[in-house]
Amino acid sequence: MLVQQILKSKGDEGVITVKPSMLVSDAASILAEKRIGGLVVSKDGDSADGILSERDIVRSLAMRGASCMNDKVEDLMTRNPVCCSKQDTSDAVLTRMTDGRFRHMPVVADGKLVGIVTIGDVVKARLQELAMEKDALQGMIMGH
Repeated sequence: MLVQQILKSKGDEGVITVKPSMLVSDAASILAEKRIGGLVVSKDGDSADGILSERDIVRSLAMRGASCMNDKVEDLMTRNPVCCSKQDTSDAVLTRMTDGRFRHMPVVADGKLVGIVTIGDVVKARLQELAMEKDALQGMIMGH
């Protein structure tokens, strides 16, 4: 399955981005309100300059305490995130996420941010693929 198909199945809600200058506390509020695990950090709304995940915030809280909530997003974000294209396969994306130990990947087309896929999105797509393959194989065995 291609990333393009995964994005299509997610619907067209767009990508939630935050500015690098936003306070971490405000970004954490967005994560909680939207019930998501990561935000793309973008100066202009079109580029993927970084990613701020729940994990980034929790690590900083553990090391520095609540004072990190007054930092700017750019102070905690992962810079230069690994991105994919709409033409990448779910297997390729899953491998990169697993190898890199991250759960969110911006999707970029022609240098512009067009979506984001999570490891959950990719696993769900892969499970759907496997279910279709299983059904097709059962159909062949049964002579349908």
